[in-house]
Amino acid sequence: MAIPSTKDKSSFLEGSIPRNILRLAFPMIIAQLIHVMYNVIDRMYIGHIPGAAANALTGVGLTFPIICIVTAFTNLFGSGGAPLFSISWGKGDNKRAEQIMGNSFSLLLVTAVILTMVILIFKRPLLYLFGASDITFPYADEYISIYICGSIFAMSSLGMNSFINAQGFGRIGMLTILLGAVVNIVLDPIFIFIFHWGVKGAALATVISQCISSIWAVSFLCGKQAKLKLCTSSMKIQPALTREIAALGSSGFFMAITNSGVQVVCNATLQRFGGDLYVGVMTIINSIREIASVPVSGLTSAAQPVMGYNYGAGKYRRVQTGIRFMSAAAFLILTAVWLCLLLFPEWFIHLFNSDPDLVQACIPSMHIYFFGFFMMAGQTAGQSSAVALGRSKQAVFFSLLRKAFIVMPLTLILPRMFGLGVTGVFIAEPISNFIGGGACYVTMLLTIWKELKQKSAQEIKAS
Repeated sequence: MAIPSTKDKSSFLEGSIPRNILRLAFPMIIAQLIHVMYNVIDRMYIGHIPGAAANALTGVGLTFPIICIVTAFTNLFGSGGAPLFSISWGKGDNKRAEQIMGNSFSLLLVTAVILTMVILIFKRPLLYLFGASDITFPYADEYISIYICGSIFAMSSLGMNSFINAQGFGRIGMLTILLGAVVNIVLDPIFIFIFHWGVKGAALATVISQCISSIWAVSFLCGKQAKLKLCTSSMKIQPALTREIAALGSSGFFMAITNSGVQVVCNATLQRFGGDLYVGVMTIINSIREIASVPVSGLTSAAQPVMGYNYGAGKYRRVQTGIRFMSAAAFLILTAVWLCLLLFPEWFIHLFNSDPDLVQACIPSMHIYFFGFFMMAGQTAGQSSAVALGRSKQAVFFSLLRKAFIVMPLTLILPRMFGLGVTGVFIAEPISNFIGGGACYVTMLLTIWKELKQKSAQEIKAS
């Protein structure tokens, strides 16, 4: 295959870095919002099922840790492969870039099959471990039994979409998710309310929609429009390449795994101190957080291929510009989101449930949980910089610090101190935002930024 020209390579070396990032960011933000809506729309409809809304919503919320595990392995091979793909492509090594994409695809498929079998076998003890009661277990069991059977579609759709975006096709990446989301939006009310399938209907609608997205994404990467194609010759799993992909994807993997762990700890603690009501509160807060995090997640996902490509091409000053822009934009966006959640909590809560007791318990919990949400900009910018430049060890550190070393211990300790109870669970999050977010960004400045300054100086001398 001939090496594409610079123009063909989405012009990441041309024009301003902010413009390049924003060109990808807008469709990627929409795409990620749509992807989040897959599960969020389910919860919106489930939360309004007549006669069972609160228990059904709580039951589906208990499946979060399992869905996070699926996301973790998607990140491991999808988000792990895409930055390596960008770096190799930036260096002009097209063959290696295609091998990375093909290996990532094979690893996603194999892992999906294994996860499906394991979770179906152990779902009952897992759900009770995650905080299920005899009342909420049937709803959780119905949902996850169907959802997990479609994990191969969820993983291949989201994982391979990273390679569509990495080639500069932000709009195509958006359409990948949009196509499935539209199907989900249409099928959800039909299956839940018209066919009266309830939670089962929501799960089935999600699986069908993810299947359609998966077919679209893979077809595009195998087709004529893709600049670097997904070919069967590149799908043979190579152990050395697998280690590289997994090493870089481990940051996203551990972030999702620790999210799963945090949810297990939170649900179990809330079940003990507040019962099903507060497990339902956490379900709503998690749903709102998923939506609230989308703008920054889309921005940083768009920045990674731009920075990774320029880093591979030796344009270190442009990489610095990318980090500056990403950091400032993330801080401003999260500050605006925090203010909206602070001022209009009831509007967001009513999207998912209107039960008076649930709303009353949720409002003060939201105020506590989202306090200082803007400090998450430090972690997202620091971790995204590490991933974009192939710094797997630093990326893993950023992933583990806040959730595993701060949130989990505080969630277990604070409810037992000073009679805090369920309030202690929600206080753990803002504490971790300030400590973890600040530490991650400072670490990035002392390591990645320092090295980029040195290489930039060499770049200036060479020019």
